[in-house]
Amino acid sequence: MSNPDKAAIAAQKEALNLKLPRIVRPPENIGVGTPVQSKLLTYRRSKEQQKKINQLVIDGAKRNLDRTLDKRIPPLPEVNYPPTMTSEIKKKGFNYLYMKQCVESSPIVPIQQEWVDHMLMLIPESLKIGKEREELIDSLIKEVSNDFENSMKRYLVQSVLVKPPVKWLPDEGGPLPESPVGQDFSNPWHSSYVQARNQILSNLYIVHSTMQTLLDLGYTTFSNIVLLDLKGIRAKGPIDCESLKTDLSIQARKAEEKIMNTWYPKVINLFTKKEALEGIKPEKLDAFYNCVSTLMSNQLKDLLRRTVEGFVKLFDPQDQQRLPIFKMELTFDDDKMEFYPTIQDLEDVVSSVVERIAEALQTVQTVPSWLSGTSTPVNLDTELPEHVLQWALSTLKAAVQQNLEGARKHYETYVEKYNWLLDGTAVEMIETFQAEDHTFDEYTEFIEKFFNLASEIMLLPQWVHYPMVRLDCEDLKTGLTNKAKAFANILLNDIASKYRKENEFICSEFEAIKERALKIPETTEEMMDMISYIERARTVGIVELSSRIQESKRQMSYFLDAFLFPQEDLALNASVLTWPTKINPIFDENEELIENAKQRKENELIAKREKLILELEKESRRMEEFAEFAELDRMQQYVTDVRQLQKRIQESEEAVQFINKEEELFKWELTKYPELDKLKVNIEPYQKFFNFVLKWQRSEKRWMDGGFLDLNGESMEADVEEFSREIFKTLKFFQTKQKKELQEKRKAARKRSVEEDRPEEEPKETPTITMCNTVMDQIKVFKV
Repeated sequence: MSNPDKAAIAAQKEALNLKLPRIVRPPENIGVGTPVQSKLLTYRRSKEQQKKINQLVIDGAKRNLDRTLDKRIPPLPEVNYPPTMTSEIKKKGFNYLYMKQCVESSPIVPIQQEWVDHMLMLIPESLKIGKEREELIDSLIKEVSNDFENSMKRYLVQSVLVKPPVKWLPDEGGPLPESPVGQDFSNPWHSSYVQARNQILSNLYIVHSTMQTLLDLGYTTFSNIVLLDLKGIRAKGPIDCESLKTDLSIQARKAEEKIMNTWYPKVINLFTKKEALEGIKPEKLDAFYNCVSTLMSNQLKDLLRRTVEGFVKLFDPQDQQRLPIFKMELTFDDDKMEFYPTIQDLEDVVSSVVERIAEALQTVQTVPSWLSGTSTPVNLDTELPEHVLQWALSTLKAAVQQNLEGARKHYETYVEKYNWLLDGTAVEMIETFQAEDHTFDEYTEFIEKFFNLASEIMLLPQWVHYPMVRLDCEDLKTGLTNKAKAFANILLNDIASKYRKENEFICSEFEAIKERALKIPETTEEMMDMISYIERARTVGIVELSSRIQESKRQMSYFLDAFLFPQEDLALNASVLTWPTKINPIFDENEELIENAKQRKENELIAKREKLILELEKESRRMEEFAEFAELDRMQQYVTDVRQLQKRIQESEEAVQFINKEEELFKWELTKYPELDKLKVNIEPYQKFFNFVLKWQRSEKRWMDGGFLDLNGESMEADVEEFSREIFKTLKFFQTKQKKELQEKRKAARKRSVEEDRPEEEPKETPTITMCNTVMDQIKVFKV
């Protein structure tokens, strides 16, 4: 066999011995949209889209350029070229501007909506709320779209055209950015990495195994706990502010004790082992423990911070499922409506819980301090940052205010509807109403307003439930109800007082009628007044009193439902109702009394008439005696007798007036007494004469027997002339009177003489005329 054959055979054997590669099945998740695949496909798709967009832009620019070459060249803006500029430069600039205009007029693919959505995602949601914010976002999208189109046009122009070196052409914002060429970004990083790792291992103690154990211990202990049990607060139902504060304070203390009895001993035990400080140089020991203290402080601060944040989250107005429910009351004290506890008290209690949380775990010793057992221990810095506390307090204050908005509005509803009962408006209304004149029905209507208001207040719900408050309104309702009833009772007592006075007046009227009807009249006038009074009482007074009693009964029916009468008022009311039945027997008794009194007074009147006639006869006879007085020495007695007779005449005149008045009362014919008038006329001359003579006698005696030097001739002469004239007038009066009497006697005598045939007697001078002549003679003698 030749060598070629051997080679062929060897090749065939080798081909037969050749092993095919192992069949690899495609993975099961091929075609499944895994995150990595989605990311790669998105990147590839964006690259292809960008490439396609660039190609479309270039093709569109070329098509526009081809179309514009077949059309009229559009006019370019005029440019003031410098006189030294050559025509070649002008041509280049003109052609560039023309080509630029053609390229910019080509269509531009607008910005993709996906890009806009990604940009909008970068804007916080709080800045998108509101109509004005939506308008601002729309304007922002338009501005971004315009900037995108302008950038694409600029990119297209700079990609298609080359700007000639002409100075007057507009600046396009510089050339397009280019990738760096020829720069070496390689760096021998391994040595620096090793150096940095060694430095970390020697100085960054957090990578120490003990630190890792401490970190795991803290994470295991604190990751799922907070100082307070905040989940079951709402399940407890309504609680007092102070109770919540006390409960949470106790929980914080117990949690603090638990941490110090579990976690802290484990930490100390960790550092009591020898391997805890393995690899730590003595000079680095303080730095290592500082790192331990920092880690422990951060863990405790994080626990406190999470507790504060959890407590603050309880009051989130947007999540009311965990809100604590506080007991609050609307109280009524000293005519004021208030919250108890007040909103400020509630805020203070809630804030005090945050402060109590911040006070927890503030006495945790550092590991070196505990290991050394110094008398002055050094504590970890576990104080919460000021900004955390301020944030918690301000957030809680705002949340409490917002969660109490419903309770505050409910309180404002009470203030708006019922504060007029407390601010003096109701008092002023009542005083004004009392000062005016109102009827009983107007009073009751006004009273019913207050009673209805009290009923309305009592029907208001006792408890009002809000997300954070169970508001107890019972005390305020009771106070306002009592206030409204007190105002109603003021008015009720007012009309009760008027009602009492009215009943007293009715009873006093009946008592007056009774007293007047049963009184025995002493005079006829009193009897007649009683008759007219009783008659008016029967016809008018009783009717008026009956109507007032009916009104009293109507008012009493109202008072029995709304007012509690004292015992004396009940007796008064009963007396008012029984008077109409008691008054009729009194009227009957009065009729009998009047009849007896009338008969008695008539008899007395007849006796007085007869007595007056006898008295006038006596006075007439006494008057006749005055004509016989003739002794001047008894002039004083004559004057006294005249005065006594005048007094009797006056008494007789009064008796006549009384008798005539009685006759008028009895409706009898009035009796006349002409003798009395005659006596009044006849006695007057005698009274003047006797007084004048007595005066003359006294004057003469004074002039004759008195001191001579005391006399006044002129006044004496005047007085004497006056006496002379008066005596002369009196003489003439009596002479004339005598003549008239003589004439009447002569007439009567002639009749008798004719009948009896008797001769007439000669008249004689009366004693009075004789005394007048004697006095005149005395005056004449005195003159001489």
